[in-house]
Amino acid sequence: MVSITKYDTAEGIRYRINYRKPNGRLTAKRGFLRKRDAEEWAAEHITRAKALGTYVDPQAGLKRIGEIYEEWLAVKKSLWKESQRESIEASWRTHCQAYWENRHVGDVTHAEIQQWVSRLAAQRSASVTIRACGIMRAIMDKAVRDRLIASNPCQGVELPRKPKRKGRHIYLTIPELISLADECGKAQQMGRERRALVPTLGFCGIRWGEAAALRICDVDLSRGCLNIARSIVQVKGKPVEGTPKSYECRQVPMPGIVSEALGGIIRGRADQDERVFSDPNGGPIRPQSASTAKGNRTWWPSALRRLGWRETQWPSPHDLRHTAASIAVSAGANVKALQRMLGHASATMTLDVYADLFDSDLLDVARMIDAAVQVQVPEEKRCQNVVTRKEISAKTS
Repeated sequence: MVSITKYDTAEGIRYRINYRKPNGRLTAKRGFLRKRDAEEWAAEHITRAKALGTYVDPQAGLKRIGEIYEEWLAVKKSLWKESQRESIEASWRTHCQAYWENRHVGDVTHAEIQQWVSRLAAQRSASVTIRACGIMRAIMDKAVRDRLIASNPCQGVELPRKPKRKGRHIYLTIPELISLADECGKAQQMGRERRALVPTLGFCGIRWGEAAALRICDVDLSRGCLNIARSIVQVKGKPVEGTPKSYECRQVPMPGIVSEALGGIIRGRADQDERVFSDPNGGPIRPQSASTAKGNRTWWPSALRRLGWRETQWPSPHDLRHTAASIAVSAGANVKALQRMLGHASATMTLDVYADLFDSDLLDVARMIDAAVQVQVPEEKRCQNVVTRKEISAKTS
């Protein structure tokens, strides 16, 4: 039941709404200038909301956003990979905490969220902005589910667009890939392993972290395939092993050149859980950079310097994944096969990343159709259906 009463203040008469919450407890909301304002508020937020089951206690909106974030994180962190958890926590600390932590959740408006996003987008990349806004959206979703607020103020916020591609991929030719492998094999330490690593990346298209986590039991030389079930990522500078990106465990075919290279370094090893590739200290292989800085003297840039390749065209280890995609497409692989090989979540994602590899396919379509027609349709039949420009003009005039 709802009742409206008036009361005196130093500024004049005000109106108060007295009502019961769904749990039966009496409460009130005061401060309305006109009785009509109080009646409209009560109809929308109490009477109608109770009937629809969407009632939100006005006092619940006093909960602070920082408290909701901690509750949300406590539930989610056990479901995330360690690298994802670290990324989320770092984004909250850097971009959200100071601005939102002590705000009452019920006081936040859509306009405030949009202003914050726009300011952040002007200073940081689209990816950083989208991740930070995603955290706030998730917090507000939890607040809606917990009946702390009626709706999520993050809904409808305009976000910056991610650039589809930072630049064209670097694709090595097969001779260039072999040259790089041979040069990496000249390293003073672990030369044979590094000689085998390059074709594994460049022909199979696995990620660096997947190669780092590869164990001898994952290499099936008899069937010619790799079992990709683990990946290693760096979290705060330390290697952490988990599932592959997007949780896409898969089997990747090995060309003969890769089988020979891997067979040469794993045959004779008794421990099937031993890593295929490791650093001299026995740990997983460390990430390599293609930076041209003079201080970068690790084995990857050292091999590139010895090859004498232009520094602007130095491939990173991840470019060998692109190279594998290019070689596979040139060999006739279709989009679906390439998707499975690379472990993408969908063929759409594969096309988005490697659209340039399939551009030439469109140009080949007409030539392929012409070739099929020439083989299957006699010349006299083809000529009967030819209509000249003059004939078309005569028919339309």
